Amino acid sequence: MNGQTHRSTAELQALDSAHYLHPFTDHKQLGAKGSRIITRAEGIYLWDSDGNRILDGMAGLWCVNVGYGRKELADAAYAQMQELPYYNSFFQTSHVPAIRLAEMLAEITPPGLEHVFFTGSGSEANDTVVRMVRHFWNCRGKPGKKVIISRENAYHGSTMAGASLGGMKPMHAQGGLPIPDIVHIEQPYWFENGNGLSPREYGVKAAKALEARIDEIGEDRVAAFIAEPIQGAGGVIIPPDSYWPEIKRILDRRDILLIVDEVICGFGRTGHWFGSDLYGITPDLMPMAKGMSSGYLPIGGVMVSGRVVETLSEGGEFFHGYTYSGHPTCCAVAIRNVEILKDEKIVEHVRDVAAPHLARRWAELGDHPLVGEARSKGLLAALELVKDKSTNERFPQLGKTGTLCRDICFDNGVIMRAVRDSMITSPPLVITTDQIDELVDLAWRCLDQTAAALGVRA
Repeated sequence: MNGQTHRSTAELQALDSAHYLHPFTDHKQLGAKGSRIITRAEGIYLWDSDGNRILDGMAGLWCVNVGYGRKELADAAYAQMQELPYYNSFFQTSHVPAIRLAEMLAEITPPGLEHVFFTGSGSEANDTVVRMVRHFWNCRGKPGKKVIISRENAYHGSTMAGASLGGMKPMHAQGGLPIPDIVHIEQPYWFENGNGLSPREYGVKAAKALEARIDEIGEDRVAAFIAEPIQGAGGVIIPPDSYWPEIKRILDRRDILLIVDEVICGFGRTGHWFGSDLYGITPDLMPMAKGMSSGYLPIGGVMVSGRVVETLSEGGEFFHGYTYSGHPTCCAVAIRNVEILKDEKIVEHVRDVAAPHLARRWAELGDHPLVGEARSKGLLAALELVKDKSTNERFPQLGKTGTLCRDICFDNGVIMRAVRDSMITSPPLVITTDQIDELVDLAWRCLDQTAAALGVRA
């Protein structure tokens, strides 16, 4: 099919090293080791070029919500490509797939979000957010409201604006980031920062960091606050239940926009259509991507409230957009993907079956000597790896243990991701209870092998 299946793994690795620059990769290290070559996928499993089956505990990059091998999505792309493979949405032009998808998204997103600006990715969606928020305040006659407050270790993409909104210092260090007027506050990470407070107490304390920063900067300069309902790439940071109500209280008293980044949490990941539904949040702008097409084709967007659209409509032309905004084939696949989520009641499956079962089984991993905390919400879960379970003391060289465990996971046929010394999972939403058992059993085996490699008695 791809013209390369006859080549050996070694040949493919050599070609890969010679020509392909991978994202988020140390290329010197990769060249010495060689890439893992994935050749096919079905359901929640991948196969590599050596024929090994791998349980994909990360749904690609948090995105393959309906699982691999869905012929319906391939058929939707093929049919649309025959009819209208591409046309742009510039110059007062539209087409049926973009219109249909926009209508569908307005129906399933939280109340008040009736409009969508289409993009090609979550990074582009968050770049759009920066442009749109600042233009909104210009149209309101408040050009000084430019500052966007985000959180430490947040991830909002890797473009200049997206990486600036994110709070990851290694990314900032490589690009002279963040761009001006983007600042960061503490993330609601109770395990790391609780310092003896109960989760409820800490949730309020973490939220009040927003209030303090607004007061420090001045409300007249703060344009918006951006946050993921649950931080994904930052380590599956599940906020205490007291966090979002306090954030809501703070913002309800101020003229500041709320941006809720649903790129990871959206389209069923939390057992609700969106993380905003789970936490009762009402965003002014809502970036999304990934699960919109289950990763089958690149598409993203920003849902925009009527309040924002009304103001933007008074400001004349909005000089912003992308060649592939509302790409008809991507929209057709996204439409079919959302139909599958609805018809097969996949969101309900996560809420009523998969998430409760994962929560029960995942909690068992908290008994392992290497695990300081096992937490989950919906089909998002994390394990905190610690040197001393009684004190939650971390291992020296933060991140080394997580990387070791991640590589052991690969060797055992399961993909989990390491974020510093947290092991995280985000499997396809169609995962069954038996497959969750398989995932957890593999995770326990990998923890045992990690402990043995570290000389820790398991």
